[in-house]
Amino acid sequence: MEEEGPSKTKRKQEMNALQKIGAEIVTLKKSQIEQLNLPEQLLDAVLEARRLTSHEAIRRQMQFIGKIMRGVDAEPIQQQLDAWNGVNDQETARLHHIENWRKRLLADDTSLSEFLSAYPGCDAQQLRTLIRNTRKEQAANRPPANYRALFRWLRETLQASPQDDLS
Repeated sequence: MEEEGPSKTKRKQEMNALQKIGAEIVTLKKSQIEQLNLPEQLLDAVLEARRLTSHEAIRRQMQFIGKIMRGVDAEPIQQQLDAWNGVNDQETARLHHIENWRKRLLADDTSLSEFLSAYPGCDAQQLRTLIRNTRKEQAANRPPANYRALFRWLRETLQASPQDDLS
Protein backbone atom coordinates (compact mmCIF):
# COMPACT_ATOMS: atom_id res chain seq x y z
CA MET A 1 0.00 0.00 0.00
CA GLU A 2 1.45 3.37 -1.04
CA GLU A 3 1.62 6.53 1.08
CA GLU A 4 -1.19 8.87 -0.01
CA GLY A 5 0.27 12.12 1.34
CA PRO A 6 -1.41 14.45 3.80
CA SER A 7 -4.86 13.59 5.08
CA LYS A 8 -7.93 15.38 3.83
CA THR A 9 -8.14 17.27 7.15
CA LYS A 10 -4.54 18.43 6.84
CA ARG A 11 -5.08 19.59 3.23
CA LYS A 12 -8.22 21.47 4.31
CA GLN A 13 -6.33 23.18 7.13
CA GLU A 14 -3.60 24.23 4.70
CA MET A 15 -6.19 25.61 2.27
CA ASN A 16 -7.92 27.54 5.05
CA ALA A 17 -4.57 28.97 6.17
CA LEU A 18 -3.87 30.13 2.60
CA GLN A 19 -7.36 31.64 2.36
CA LYS A 20 -6.73 33.44 5.66
CA ILE A 21 -3.49 34.92 4.27
CA GLY A 22 -5.45 36.01 1.20
CA ALA A 23 -8.09 37.65 3.40
CA GLU A 24 -5.35 39.52 5.25
CA ILE A 25 -3.89 40.72 1.95
CA VAL A 26 -7.30 42.09 0.92
CA THR A 27 -7.43 44.27 4.06
CA LEU A 28 -4.03 45.88 3.40
CA LYS A 29 -3.51 49.34 1.96
CA LYS A 30 -2.99 49.43 -1.79
CA SER A 31 0.65 50.54 -1.33
CA GLN A 32 1.33 47.51 0.90
CA ILE A 33 -0.30 45.16 -1.60
CA GLU A 34 2.01 46.52 -4.29
CA GLN A 35 5.05 45.90 -2.05
CA LEU A 36 4.20 42.20 -1.84
CA ASN A 37 4.98 41.66 -5.56
CA LEU A 38 2.09 39.25 -5.97
CA PRO A 39 1.63 37.22 -9.16
CA GLU A 40 -0.65 39.03 -11.60
CA GLN A 41 -3.59 36.61 -11.23
CA LEU A 42 -3.50 36.87 -7.42
CA LEU A 43 -3.14 40.66 -7.53
CA ASP A 44 -6.16 40.93 -9.84
CA ALA A 45 -8.23 38.66 -7.55
CA VAL A 46 -7.26 40.69 -4.47
CA LEU A 47 -8.13 44.00 -6.13
CA GLU A 48 -11.44 42.52 -7.30
CA ALA A 49 -12.26 41.38 -3.74
CA ARG A 50 -11.61 44.92 -2.49
CA ARG A 51 -14.09 46.26 -5.04
CA LEU A 52 -16.94 43.86 -4.16
CA THR A 53 -19.69 44.81 -1.71
CA SER A 54 -22.01 41.77 -1.64
CA HIS A 55 -21.22 39.43 1.26
CA GLU A 56 -21.72 36.32 -0.87
CA ALA A 57 -19.59 37.70 -3.71
CA ILE A 58 -16.80 38.51 -1.27
CA ARG A 59 -17.01 35.00 0.21
CA ARG A 60 -16.70 33.39 -3.23
CA GLN A 61 -13.86 35.73 -4.17
CA MET A 62 -12.01 34.82 -0.94
CA GLN A 63 -12.34 31.13 -1.83
CA PHE A 64 -10.96 31.91 -5.29
CA ILE A 65 -8.04 33.78 -3.72
CA GLY A 66 -7.38 30.73 -1.53
CA LYS A 67 -7.35 28.54 -4.63
CA ILE A 68 -4.85 30.84 -6.36
CA MET A 69 -2.72 30.93 -3.20
CA ARG A 70 -2.20 27.14 -3.47
CA GLY A 71 0.01 27.76 -6.51
CA VAL A 72 1.98 30.60 -4.89
CA ASP A 73 4.87 30.41 -2.41
CA ALA A 74 3.08 31.90 0.59
CA GLU A 75 6.11 31.94 2.93
CA PRO A 76 7.58 35.31 1.82
CA ILE A 77 4.11 36.86 1.85
CA GLN A 78 3.49 35.57 5.39
CA GLN A 79 6.88 36.87 6.56
CA GLN A 80 6.11 40.35 5.23
CA LEU A 81 2.64 40.32 6.81
CA ASP A 82 4.17 39.25 10.13
CA ALA A 83 6.70 42.07 9.94
CA TRP A 84 3.94 44.61 9.25
CA ASN A 85 1.84 43.20 12.07
CA GLY A 86 4.74 43.35 14.50
CA VAL A 87 4.84 39.58 14.97
CA ASN A 88 8.55 39.55 14.24
CA ASP A 89 10.54 39.72 17.51
CA GLN A 90 13.32 41.68 15.85
CA GLU A 91 10.84 44.26 14.57
CA THR A 92 9.25 44.53 18.02
CA ALA A 93 12.65 45.07 19.63
CA ARG A 94 13.45 47.76 17.05
CA LEU A 95 10.20 49.59 17.75
CA HIS A 96 10.84 49.43 21.50
CA HIS A 97 14.33 50.83 20.89
CA ILE A 98 12.88 53.75 18.90
CA GLU A 99 10.23 54.41 21.56
CA ASN A 100 12.89 54.33 24.27
CA TRP A 101 14.92 56.97 22.41
CA ARG A 102 11.83 59.14 21.97
CA LYS A 103 11.04 59.02 25.71
CA ARG A 104 14.65 59.79 26.64
CA LEU A 105 14.90 62.68 24.17
CA LEU A 106 11.71 64.27 25.48
CA ALA A 107 12.65 63.73 29.12
CA ASP A 108 16.00 65.57 29.23
CA ASP A 109 18.48 67.42 27.05
CA THR A 110 21.51 65.27 27.94
CA SER A 111 20.09 62.37 25.95
CA LEU A 112 20.13 64.62 22.87
CA SER A 113 23.92 64.81 22.96
CA GLU A 114 24.05 61.02 23.55
CA PHE A 115 21.87 60.46 20.50
CA LEU A 116 23.92 62.84 18.34
CA SER A 117 27.15 61.11 19.32
CA ALA A 118 25.63 57.66 18.68
CA TYR A 119 24.19 58.73 15.30
CA PRO A 120 26.50 61.48 14.00
CA GLY A 121 25.04 61.51 10.47
CA CYS A 122 21.56 62.64 11.53
CA ASP A 123 20.08 66.11 11.08
CA ALA A 124 20.56 67.61 14.54
CA GLN A 125 18.61 70.78 13.77
CA GLN A 126 15.54 68.89 12.64
CA LEU A 127 15.73 66.67 15.72
CA ARG A 128 15.93 69.69 18.05
CA THR A 129 12.94 71.26 16.29
CA LEU A 130 10.88 68.07 16.60
CA ILE A 131 11.73 67.73 20.30
CA ARG A 132 10.89 71.39 21.00
CA ASN A 133 7.60 71.19 19.07
CA THR A 134 6.62 67.94 20.78
CA ARG A 135 7.26 69.40 24.22
CA LYS A 136 5.15 72.48 23.36
CA GLU A 137 2.44 70.22 22.00
CA GLN A 138 2.35 68.14 25.19
CA ALA A 139 2.38 71.23 27.41
CA ALA A 140 -0.59 72.68 25.51
CA ASN A 141 -2.35 69.29 25.61
CA ARG A 142 -2.78 69.28 21.81
CA PRO A 143 -3.13 66.20 19.58
CA PRO A 144 0.18 64.30 19.22
CA ALA A 145 1.11 65.22 15.62
CA ASN A 146 4.71 66.22 16.46
CA TYR A 147 5.02 63.30 18.88
CA ARG A 148 4.26 60.95 15.97
CA ALA A 149 6.49 62.92 13.61
CA LEU A 150 9.37 62.53 16.08
CA PHE A 151 8.81 58.76 16.14
CA ARG A 152 8.77 58.59 12.31
CA TRP A 153 11.94 60.69 12.11
CA LEU A 154 13.69 58.44 14.67
CA ARG A 155 12.55 55.31 12.82
CA GLU A 156 13.89 56.60 9.50
CA THR A 157 17.16 57.78 11.06
CA LEU A 158 17.79 54.56 12.94
CA GLN A 159 16.86 52.50 9.88
CA ALA A 160 19.35 54.40 7.73
CA SER A 161 22.08 54.04 10.36
CA PRO A 162 24.55 51.16 10.00
CA GLN A 163 24.54 50.76 13.79
CA ASP A 164 22.78 47.54 14.79
CA ASP A 165 23.05 48.00 18.56
CA LEU A 166 19.64 48.11 20.24
CA SER A 167 20.73 49.61 23.57
